[in-house]
Amino acid sequence: MTDLFTPLALGSLLLPNRVLMAPLTRCRATADHVPTALMAEYYAQRASAGLVISECAMVLPGTSSFATEPGIYSAEQIAGWRQVTEAVHQAGGRIVLQIWHGGRACHSLLNGGQQPVGASPLAISDAQVHTPQGKVDYEVPRALEDSEIAPIVVAFGAAARAAVQAGFDGVEIHGANGYLIDQFLRDGSNQRQGSYGGSIENRARLLLEILMTVRAECPLVGLRLSPLNSFNSMRDSNPLALTNWLAEHLNGRGLAYLHLMRADMAGIQQADVLTPFRERFQGVLVANMGYTPAEANDAIAAGLVDAVAFGRAFISNPDLPHRIGIGGPLNEDNPETYYSPGAVGYTDYPALGA
Repeated sequence: MTDLFTPLALGSLLLPNRVLMAPLTRCRATADHVPTALMAEYYAQRASAGLVISECAMVLPGTSSFATEPGIYSAEQIAGWRQVTEAVHQAGGRIVLQIWHGGRACHSLLNGGQQPVGASPLAISDAQVHTPQGKVDYEVPRALEDSEIAPIVVAFGAAARAAVQAGFDGVEIHGANGYLIDQFLRDGSNQRQGSYGGSIENRARLLLEILMTVRAECPLVGLRLSPLNSFNSMRDSNPLALTNWLAEHLNGRGLAYLHLMRADMAGIQQADVLTPFRERFQGVLVANMGYTPAEANDAIAAGLVDAVAFGRAFISNPDLPHRIGIGGPLNEDNPETYYSPGAVGYTDYPALGA
């Protein structure tokens, strides 16, 4: 029977288990968005995951949403990430880099006064952003001109090339959670006209162009989607229609895996988006959000998904696959240290028996 501990072929990689580490923003890079030795230690501690998916890395300067998230557009950042990949590989792991553009989730106070951009001039309205001046409202973004989109696509390709140079085993395109690609995909945030707005096909154009460009630079490419998630003021008038279209049209494009957030964190939009992807998408399907180890094991055994990505559990349990395998206890995580600087709540969670 296939379960969490059955090896899984993912492109050129053979994953020893199907307990994947979900991307988790932790804000431990420098003010210049350079990965640190502490980050290398953190990821190496979690190298027993079937696959480590890194936190998101900025593909362009001036697109910060979290102040101290890492980037992948400078030589210093590539060198910093190389520390991370070498540490993970030395620990026997496999790691891909999640690449992103924050779009309207960026703020001028984090980007030298630069106004954020988005699919349409619509601000995030249900949250505030942390800045050096405290929590402030999100700004109304400037709608990108069609002519400005091609350089962003090129930047994603350059980021994928840089990830290969930094020693990553692949990249994951961040198309979820209300950041730029997702802002184009969903009609609640994309109200533009022209070739990047209106129909689902047009709204998906940016994603498909980025995927084609990234795939040309990196042999192993994954994609994360969240068609239901309302985080960052995201909505869609027909999430199932969007889901069905994507599930069909992502075939044949060289994706190593599709990483699907199966639910809305706030519970506002509810639908079964997992089944359409299982029925229509012909590649490896990774699911995420709210799985217990038992449910994940059952879902894989039933063929509903091929692997499950765990987020919060990996924050506080660096040896999560081992703990799941023996039915061991799990450490409690501390949300107050999710984004705080330093080792506390980051690299000081003990392995079982340590």
